[in-house]
Amino acid sequence: MPPTVAVVGGGISGLAACYYLARGPRPPKVLLLEASARLGGWLQSTRTADGAVFEHGPRGIRPAGVVGTDTLHMVSELGLEGDVLPVPGDHPASRNRFLYTGGALHKLPSSLGGLLRPVPPFSRALLWSGVRDLLAPAGTQPDESVHAFVHRRFGQEVADIAVDSLCRGVFAGDCRVLSIRSCFPALFEAERRRRSVLLGLALGSGKERGAESGLSQRARAERWSQWSLRGGMESLAQALVAFLHPRGVELRCHAPLRRLHRHPDGRWKLTLADGTVMADHVVSALPAAALAEVLPAETEPLAQELRHIPAVSVAVVNLQYEGVVLPVTGFGHLVPSSEDASLLGIVYDSVAFPQHDGTGAASVRLTCCIGDAGRRLVRAELWGPGGGGTGTAAAAGTGGRAGAAGPGACPDPLYRQGAPGLHPPVHAGPLAAHRAHQPLPGRAAAAPQPHRGLLRRRLRQRLHRQCQSSCRAAAGAAALSPSVPASPPGTQQLHGSRTKCFFN
Repeated sequence: MPPTVAVVGGGISGLAACYYLARGPRPPKVLLLEASARLGGWLQSTRTADGAVFEHGPRGIRPAGVVGTDTLHMVSELGLEGDVLPVPGDHPASRNRFLYTGGALHKLPSSLGGLLRPVPPFSRALLWSGVRDLLAPAGTQPDESVHAFVHRRFGQEVADIAVDSLCRGVFAGDCRVLSIRSCFPALFEAERRRRSVLLGLALGSGKERGAESGLSQRARAERWSQWSLRGGMESLAQALVAFLHPRGVELRCHAPLRRLHRHPDGRWKLTLADGTVMADHVVSALPAAALAEVLPAETEPLAQELRHIPAVSVAVVNLQYEGVVLPVTGFGHLVPSSEDASLLGIVYDSVAFPQHDGTGAASVRLTCCIGDAGRRLVRAELWGPGGGGTGTAAAAGTGGRAGAAGPGACPDPLYRQGAPGLHPPVHAGPLAAHRAHQPLPGRAAAAPQPHRGLLRRRLRQRLHRQCQSSCRAAAGAAALSPSVPASPPGTQQLHGSRTKCFFN
């Protein structure tokens, strides 16, 4: 009789674990336990009647490295190869990335020429940062913060502006406390191997590439920077579910884990809300804090370590402006903490994936990512100064780990059509009443919070001002530089447009 493996957590990590267990030569009996009503975790997409796609969480996947290669192999096996939307290396979303500093939008260098001369917001040519890395001695510490590492190797400006923004965009975190060894292992290992980060990256590590497929070979040939799926990223979770069902994997929703207990015979007893399950092995795909709450008493030292792993929250706001054209084309722009502590950055979704704009009137889709400081503002605007609820259901559309939309993500976001005029987009709907209130294992569910009306003007204007000021800055840059394309004559800017807004 094959052993039983219980996978706890039905997000993309739990589904992927089930996928690899089920496709082995001698697969075990696999049971997936998910506390909420749906599988897929942060992979959640809203598709409107006109075909527009809005992502609640990740909107693209990078194909680089072993993990990227393995993911493309999995996509091929799931039959999604024809749905892949690639962003090749010569695409504007791959070549053009911006920083928003000093109230202006600045294009990051993407060619050798941009490295040889000073490019705002940097006071000197980035070539000198590269020379510094080539000459600097190798570090001797077993680990250090991302900021300290980059400051030591490339200088203060690169650390304070570029890397600060990058860590906020990738992890929604502070580069001064994030670990270089954990967050950017390739940079850490490159320095250890070759004494220089640039030399180590250029010469490579000689590691395996992962499971090859036609997709991964195409991704390397075309230098993809990222890819998505035609039906949205949730299509990947749905394809995994369809793959697992006929292979005997038992998928249970509404099955929160309350407690783990190790039997003397070595098997695990999993206590659920409605009974118990026995398993030979347990795979956890839970957040660290949630896992700490269900561990047996004898593993309290491990539980304490898990509780001490910090996490931050992210709020995601999807915007759609009809009848406008962006004055710049690119992936989007990041915002350093010195500029705005709450706004992490804005992704120009329509540039990378215009297939998700829908069949309606010409429009522009943007995603605003709001960090913990901005999340508190969102919570105050939605529920009032003292609002927000308790437990993991404290704030709408917030996340429990870096870089992901969180446990309050609304399962069926509401939107309304904005009226023509100069006002910013609005959200219309009792968001709190439609949220999933999923407690941590072993805790009582948080009660739905009363709705306190539409988003107040202050939050709406703040987001709208950021979008407008970015576009005004970009329009000015277009007038001064031929490398930044200006809007075609007769097109509208972001004011005076019809809008849709999703809060996730």
